[in-house]
Amino acid sequence: MLTGAAFLAFLLIGVPIGIAICLTGVVFIQASGNPVLYQSFPMQMFGSVDNYGLIAIPLFILIGEIMNGGGITRQIISMTMAFVGSLRGGLAYVNMLANMFVSSILGSATAQVAIMAQIMVPEMEAKGYDKTFAAGLTAYAGMLGPIIPPSIMFVMYSVLAQVPVSTMLVAGLIPGIVLTVMFCIVIAVMGYVYNYPRGESFTLRERVATVVACAPTLLIPIVIVGSILTGLANPTESAAVGALASVLVGRFWTRELQLSQLPHMLVRAGVYSGIVLFLVAAAGVLSWVLVFAKVPQEVALWIQSIATGPISFMLLVNVILLVIGTVIDGAPGLIMTVPILLPIATEVYHIDPVQFGVVAVVNLVLGFLSPPVGLCFFVAAAVTGAKPGKMFLVTLPFFFAACLLLVLLSIFPGLSTALVR
Repeated sequence: MLTGAAFLAFLLIGVPIGIAICLTGVVFIQASGNPVLYQSFPMQMFGSVDNYGLIAIPLFILIGEIMNGGGITRQIISMTMAFVGSLRGGLAYVNMLANMFVSSILGSATAQVAIMAQIMVPEMEAKGYDKTFAAGLTAYAGMLGPIIPPSIMFVMYSVLAQVPVSTMLVAGLIPGIVLTVMFCIVIAVMGYVYNYPRGESFTLRERVATVVACAPTLLIPIVIVGSILTGLANPTESAAVGALASVLVGRFWTRELQLSQLPHMLVRAGVYSGIVLFLVAAAGVLSWVLVFAKVPQEVALWIQSIATGPISFMLLVNVILLVIGTVIDGAPGLIMTVPILLPIATEVYHIDPVQFGVVAVVNLVLGFLSPPVGLCFFVAAAVTGAKPGKMFLVTLPFFFAACLLLVLLSIFPGLSTALVR
């Protein structure tokens, strides 16, 4: 009880989540009256990051930096514009599909929203779209970043759950595509209701020319995802090759990447990677504290009194994670919940850890777009000047579509495991 109260107190006074977790571990040791546990404290932190798969995280972040600086994002937008831009609400489709392609390179929702909002929202506003809708749509499209491989959150879950990184990355492919299709259906309905404008039409020759001009940029997602799917490389190796490919494309094809930019990109990628990996180290401490305090056993007894089977358990987990995701970012949310809920899912209800991981990640990513925090909305607001609260209301149909996906993932395990089992 004292440990939990201390953790909540640290969060309320604004202590960063990683430091709050470590300080909670100290409080637990003091409360237990067993100072010998201090000897295990650094070992738990080091053991959490002593994992080869985690090297993929800084590499994926670096790819995002290079892609943004090398003008690769604009090439992808031009290609999608050639195929769907002439539809009613064409720019909305372009926004969504371009985000799908970009997500196969970036793997981070907030980074993706920050990049795409700068490009797509002014363009949509100039063509007659409401700025609030354009910003909100970009925020929801950013959900695809942590779902479609590569995904930093799936890498973190793999470490927490002791599941192969490649398995989790591939498992996100079908849910990501399904979510994209569902969002496009929402765009089609809203486009009909609100009479969204059509974009300019492209001739077949213009489409072919655009694809030829943009084709090299597709080498990056093909290298990353293709090498993982075919087994030619593990996620870390594919990330390294993807980083090299992004440098070559940005330098010699788009010609926007300057070698003088690379040191700054490396520094930014290193800083962000350090933050993420410190959270992973803190996760080891939290798991250790929870096991000693027998929290998973107590939570299991409570859940078993409510959930009668795997489906009811997963639906209950959806509610719990959605509430947690509204106030806590995705990565810390994984760190706090996976050590408690995953043992219950696998040992009591015999749920595949891959299915549980996909549901957990999608749910916590949806928390990026749910009040009161809604981090992606705040990122989009900072870039565009739109109001976060109004964004949520205007784009509410996308929220319901994401909730429907979560229900489907909870009921049908094959949506998560079809490509890995």
